[in-house]
Amino acid sequence: MPIIIPKDLPASDILKAERVFVMDEERARTQDIRPLEMAIINLMPTKVETETQLLRRISNTALQVKVDLVRTMTYESKNTSKAHLEKFYITLDEIKNKKYDAMIITGAPVELIDFEEVDYWEELQDIMEFARKNVFSTLFICWASQAALYHYYGIQKYEMKEKLFGVYEVNLQEKSVLTNGFDESFYAPHSRYTFSDIEDMKKIDDIKILASSDKVGMHMASTKDNRFIFISGHGEYDTYTLDREYRRDIAKGLDISIPENYYKDDDPEKGVSVKWKAHSNLFFSNWLNYCVYQETPYDINKIEEKKL
Repeated sequence: MPIIIPKDLPASDILKAERVFVMDEERARTQDIRPLEMAIINLMPTKVETETQLLRRISNTALQVKVDLVRTMTYESKNTSKAHLEKFYITLDEIKNKKYDAMIITGAPVELIDFEEVDYWEELQDIMEFARKNVFSTLFICWASQAALYHYYGIQKYEMKEKLFGVYEVNLQEKSVLTNGFDESFYAPHSRYTFSDIEDMKKIDDIKILASSDKVGMHMASTKDNRFIFISGHGEYDTYTLDREYRRDIAKGLDISIPENYYKDDDPEKGVSVKWKAHSNLFFSNWLNYCVYQETPYDINKIEEKKL
């Protein structure tokens, strides 16, 4: 089934070339079904790249999903044109009276900054409260998962001794509809300097640790009702995302190691060994099917706030 996005969004042509079923809003209005309403809060500086990656994953379901792209008002991206933002993105003020079946809040390259010192922290708190009150299930990715755990539950983030950078094996810890069909262990890309401690999370009765490893720590967690999903890695990354990050940092003269378990024989010249996409696609499909489509009220206005 298709995803519904603005007709001229740059990601549209890319996805169509990959034979992803994309439908514009005008055509969708003629369909006699209710699509899932989703908002993507895109905090990444690489807006178009992140849009495309997430839309790829969302499209791998038999569900029709209408997507709103949302940006912050208090911070304007320096890496995305103002014309793109004005044409394709809306702000919290424009959706504050809406309800959504699902929301994704992306990571952001601000993890070494204290939460309260992030330029748009107050606005992000408003967004997270909007999600709690007006969204049926919200997925928090990487730094956004740390921000959500801190905002909702007071769980601090901690700095690692060195950057976690590469593709890592993690193990299932508890059964969940989110991991239906998963192998007992699977791989996921990570690129971060900070983490939320599992022991802190275990003190919260409402939180389940679904996948983790000694190297990665918590990779996947959720609340018991699946209203909040926390992912510390980046299953949405495409083949060359970590490669671009690595070569960008090398070009800047930064002291950075090659991404672990990423290149064939750990040699950047031999290409990438992709081993995370199948489980990532399955995760997004499970989330939208089991946690959203089968649970959200048909009358979207009946979505109630999540109690903490």
